[in-house]
Amino acid sequence: MNRRVLSGVHLFQGDEACAEGAIAAGCNLFAGYPITPATEISERLSWRLFDVGGIFVQGADELDSLTIVIGAACGGWKAMTATSGNGICLMQECIGYAAITETPCVIVDVQRAGPGTGVATKTMQGDVYQVRYGSNADYSIIALVPDSPQEMFDLTVEAFNLSEIYRVPTFILADEIVGHMREKVVIPDKVRVVERRKPKASSKDFVPFKVESDTDVPPMPAFGEGYRMPVSGLTHTETGSPSTSYEVQKALVERLCNKVEKKVEDLTRVETEFMEDAEIVVVSYGSTARSARRAVIEARKEGIKAGYLRLITLWPFPDSYLKRIADKIPKGIIVPEMNVGKMVREVERSVGTQVEVLSLPKPGV
Repeated sequence: MNRRVLSGVHLFQGDEACAEGAIAAGCNLFAGYPITPATEISERLSWRLFDVGGIFVQGADELDSLTIVIGAACGGWKAMTATSGNGICLMQECIGYAAITETPCVIVDVQRAGPGTGVATKTMQGDVYQVRYGSNADYSIIALVPDSPQEMFDLTVEAFNLSEIYRVPTFILADEIVGHMREKVVIPDKVRVVERRKPKASSKDFVPFKVESDTDVPPMPAFGEGYRMPVSGLTHTETGSPSTSYEVQKALVERLCNKVEKKVEDLTRVETEFMEDAEIVVVSYGSTARSARRAVIEARKEGIKAGYLRLITLWPFPDSYLKRIADKIPKGIIVPEMNVGKMVREVERSVGTQVEVLSLPKPGV
């Protein structure tokens, strides 16, 4: 039996499915600190990783855990951590460090009610800006939002693949409902796994951050493979040497942003239903989308031409996709979410004055 991919039909919690997605994607190190509602991910990986020769580390805290993950990734390992919003607060320094060093890693945020300690066992979608803009200055990340245990598996695999392709911190932005619900999860016999692109140049000729354009992602050797691989949180040249030059700063920051933002069409993942004749569209994400879809179905029974659009990729935000559909919607867009109204701002920014946008906020459940 392949202990990496437990193919078949399972009844999993979302958190358990996430852990299995990580294993299937090739994760061989997890470092984390227990926190509700993400603890079940740590619990499962604490024994599952030993099935595949991996390592489990319980960090001293969340910052320590992400530091371990970054170090493991630099050593060529696929590594992940999991936490909730409080832990993401503590990780922000390391998220920025992973961004500037272009270190691939996966961070799972199972959101809960806040701010502060909040209500650990209740759900909220309050971290959507924190994962995107929480660290200092300018950079880009990728964030995928599952709405079911099945997607906790599927999108965790996808998050590992995207982190390796784009060399960025990649988030699974789940929430307590999705993390703790139990549903059928189907794991295929084979899972598409992307491996890190290695240098083609010899160790003598290798330049760590040399690229041809401002959207390129440089190859990444692992420590110990014979290549010079400087890793520094300082602004650096293509050789990895620290620099205070404005030109170097500008080129580096623009590329850190552009390598993701200019690939938004490739990264956009959505689910749609009933869009052909829609006059009103409900735009939702995460567990909220489950209720939104039911509301759309009930509305159509009443003769209301409602459409359903679920955002699976939250960051980079699919601006151009929203603009295209806004041209075809005569009556408006409704954005339900479990916060005081965050993603509705992104929708409003994307569609401008093309169509009216209505916010349906609810700060937790």
